[in-house]
Amino acid sequence: MKALGRHFIVELYECDSELINDTDAIEDILLESVKISGAEIIKPVFHKFNPHGITGIVVIAESHFSIHTWPEYGYCAFDIFTCGESIDNEEAIQYVRNELKARTISVAEIKRGVLNLPVEEIRYKPDE
Repeated sequence: MKALGRHFIVELYECDSELINDTDAIEDILLESVKISGAEIIKPVFHKFNPHGITGIVVIAESHFSIHTWPEYGYCAFDIFTCGESIDNEEAIQYVRNELKARTISVAEIKRGVLNLPVEEIRYKPDE
């Protein structure tokens, strides 16, 4: 059996509080992490909350990258959901960790769309 996608749930603790409240910085970091992963960017959307915190999502051809920040706690929730085998999720995660200066990280991987089909019958895209 083969999964249609991989979903990484990343918890980043003790991040730089000023940095994770800077919308431009968060957007730059998330977009660069997508590029590092090898994914194809479709559309980014970012929103800054009042009085603090940012949510950002980058829709990619392979699914999405998202981040939610809580500067008051130095915490970020970062997700990567991708289909296919060509995306370097681990490199993207390490890049985000380093850029946000996270002292502690927790990563969980969930297989999505585990189908009871022979591997050769599972396609990520219609042309595969």
